[in-house]
This record gives sequence, C-alpha cells and structure tokens, in this order.
Amino acid sequence: MPEFELTSIAFNEGQPIPRKYSCEGDNVSPPLDWSAPPAGTQSLALIVHDPDAPVGDFTHWVAWNIDPLDGGLVEGSHPPAEGTNGFGENGYGGPCPPPGHGAHHYEHELFALDTQLELEPESSREQLDDAMDGHVLGGAALVGTYERT
Repeated sequence: MPEFELTSIAFNEGQPIPRKYSCEGDNVSPPLDWSAPPAGTQSLALIVHDPDAPVGDFTHWVAWNIDPLDGGLVEGSHPPAEGTNGFGENGYGGPCPPPGHGAHHYEHELFALDTQLELEPESSREQLDDAMDGHVLGGAALVGTYERT
C-alpha cells in the first residue's frame, strides 16, 4: 500500500503530545499536515486512538471526507464529517489516560480513499472502518505519547 507522510508542528514522531491538546489542557485537536497522498485520492479519513487504554483500544477522533488538497488540518479544526469518539462525544477528545498509568501511545492514522464516504454524522469508528473497506489507496501515521501523573 502506498505511503505518504503525516506530521505535526506540535509534536514529533514518538514524542510527548503537549498538554494543550489533552483533557488536562484546552482539549483541542493538534495541527496535522500531510504530504501528497497517492494518485486517485478523492478524500481522507482520520482515526486517532490509544491502543494502551485499560479498556482496550480507545478511539479519540474519527473524521472523514477530508479534502486531500488541503494539506493539513489547523489546530482545533473540525473536518467536514466527524464521528463519535470513545467519550461518547462527536469530534475530538484529547489524550486522557488514567493518572499513574504510564505513557500511552496515541496513533494518528490517515487513510487515502478512492471515494467520498456516505456516513451519517456521529458514526462510530467501526462504521468508518466498514465504509473504508476496499477503498484505501494508502496510509500515513503519526504517534505521540501522553502521560498523566
């Protein structure tokens, strides 16, 4: 699968995510930038999740029908379509691991799709995964960490 690059001016790969983007801060989404996605990309989908959560893989943000030509999302932005996160809210929910649980890894996964997705607002990560099936042209990822003491 062709890869492209996902970066942030807020944190580097494998480095801590600033408090501002967490439940202890302003709880706003970090700025994200991407390189040119694969040829034929019609839209992008984003999944941000914490595989280290004590309850299992916890979803912090799902979004889709993002314009690949935008080149990124600004801090605190709301993509054209956002789904329900693990907190039961629509949109972004920042890192919020249990205090004293150690550093968690927050995977920001961006998928290049060959179509626009027909999903209802507030759709779940599972519904997004199902809708993307057979339409992924490539992917990019950025992992940041966060720890509450």
